Amino acid sequence: MTQPHPIPQPPASENLLFLTDEQIRRGVEAMFFAYRAFTADPDMILAGMDYGRAHHRALHFIGRNPGMTVSALLNILGVTKQSLNRVLRGLIDDGLVESRVGNRDRRERQLYLREAGAELERQLSGAQRARVRAAYRAAGPQAVAGFWQVLEAMMDPETQRQYNRLREHQAAE
Repeated sequence: MTQPHPIPQPPASENLLFLTDEQIRRGVEAMFFAYRAFTADPDMILAGMDYGRAHHRALHFIGRNPGMTVSALLNILGVTKQSLNRVLRGLIDDGLVESRVGNRDRRERQLYLREAGAELERQLSGAQRARVRAAYRAAGPQAVAGFWQVLEAMMDPETQRQYNRLREHQAAE
């Protein structure tokens, strides 16, 4: 796994409260390249398995929220039902995810990682956590808090509600 490159700092003379279009473009480009680096390690792990990023996202959210319903996962991922069904079918058929009848509503399907799915999810997310941890350490606590503020400010209101509900659900467990 490669280590992240040092985070470039804007010159002290740049007033970051009133960004120019060029400065905004620089930030957008940095996000593209950061995302590419962020997904590179999991992509390499998944490449030989005929899985892609959609499988990784499903494993991540099922692992973080055992027992979540298919409809809740569909809502979080924002994909079509057909697309999610294709992803889930492969994960279930390969013994990585288990679908159980809902506790409250027998029409619901609750999703759980099986041991092999939990192990794969640990590998995929572990690589990303290591990269993020190193970047956070390099940037420092104030930069991390600012980064979180920027990410949350970029979310539209519905996405922000979903994010907050997910965080509240995880905190309650």
